[in-house]
Amino acid sequence: MSVNQRLTTDGPDARRSRETEAAPKGLKTVVMASMAGTVVEWYEFFLYATAASLVFGTVFFPNAGTQLDGIIAAFLTYAVGFVARPLGGIVFGQIGDRLGRKHTLQVTILLIGAATFLIGCLPGFDTIGYWAPALLVALRFIQGFALGGEWGGAVLLVAEQSPDRSRAFWSSWPQAAVPVGNLLATLVLLTMSGILPADQFLGWGWRVAFWLSAVIVLVGYYIRTHVNEAPIFLEARAATESAARYGALEVVRRYPGGVLKAMGLRFAENILYYIIVSFSIVYLVTVHQYDTSQLLLALLIAHAVHFVVIPQVGRLADRIGRKPVYFAGAVLGATWAFFAFPLFDTLNPVLIVLAIAVGLCFHALMYAGQPAIMSEMFPTRMRYSGVSLGYQVTSILAGSLAPIIASALLQQYHSWVPVAIYILIACAITAVTVLTLRETRGASLRDIDAADARRAASETTGSRSS
Repeated sequence: MSVNQRLTTDGPDARRSRETEAAPKGLKTVVMASMAGTVVEWYEFFLYATAASLVFGTVFFPNAGTQLDGIIAAFLTYAVGFVARPLGGIVFGQIGDRLGRKHTLQVTILLIGAATFLIGCLPGFDTIGYWAPALLVALRFIQGFALGGEWGGAVLLVAEQSPDRSRAFWSSWPQAAVPVGNLLATLVLLTMSGILPADQFLGWGWRVAFWLSAVIVLVGYYIRTHVNEAPIFLEARAATESAARYGALEVVRRYPGGVLKAMGLRFAENILYYIIVSFSIVYLVTVHQYDTSQLLLALLIAHAVHFVVIPQVGRLADRIGRKPVYFAGAVLGATWAFFAFPLFDTLNPVLIVLAIAVGLCFHALMYAGQPAIMSEMFPTRMRYSGVSLGYQVTSILAGSLAPIIASALLQQYHSWVPVAIYILIACAITAVTVLTLRETRGASLRDIDAADARRAASETTGSRSS
């Protein structure tokens, strides 16, 4: 059969099928670049979360009252980063849709690196009084603002260059970088708390972990300079006629359902994660006075398990579909607290590790497929804004408040049961959202762009006719 004959007998579906069989050349490099920067930025973001649980209540809020009051105050500054994230998502989402994912990610990594390094330099309350928590809040805001633009760009850099049939697997790798960043933050704090007496760790040891960010930021920035934009993004940018067709307002106007569904998907996943990695520390330290070093070691092991599981869940989502995997995560996540806290109460190190690791496996069932699901909700010309808006706005109502609400419930009722009910309600909301989705396994991003173009053309024709 001649080349011309093959071209005439092959339909677009057959050609697309062959194109999606193998990963494009250079995709692994793109994945590594996305992961490298994501590791750096989440190392810094979660370093703050762990330090808020262990250090900041004492260093920056010594007059808060009880130990739990100081921790709640520290978590309130932690929440400031979440409030800033939607703003960063809106600003960097528009920039990323207009100018490109690569350059936006270079800016975000430098911003969050500078803020994290300066947090390590802040004097405590005993030295500069209320300026200490005020400056901490300001730097935390910058951290959150930068991270708000980070996630969307990092996952889209991969998702938009992945084959249709394996998009969930490849785009799950930036998600897997999150536990790596958390693992590194935990490892550094574990090392410092293990080799230093408690007074030295509170005095200066915790600062070393923040200062180390300067080194790894430069590494992440360098790697991100060596990637290219996805061809589908370059095509969409060339085809877009007006800058007014970018941005968060355009996404909300044209795809409100996509934004709301992205928020619903994110709700339980975000709450479950921060209860596991942040509030678990609070519970074990305040209720049982559990050894900090052993607790950090437990988290270290659990983060390693999380890293291994996420890509395998992504592969599963490509094989059997996005919806069944995500729904299983929501249902299983609803059960976690009811067995995890009793395991915590045993104070058995093995059972504590098991409880945290199993919780993160349940979380992975929701988290691994998010980049693929959300990227398949929006066309390329507004995808950065769409995924960032849905993902980051939810963090205000979910992740930012989860440790605060859980700590307040524990303080009020002196029991973990209300916390378990809180997680159960969140998982029910996400499970219902999953049921409203259409299955997009194997969807073509170009087909999504073509449908968006037809819709825009129809609206233009209709407005001219009227």
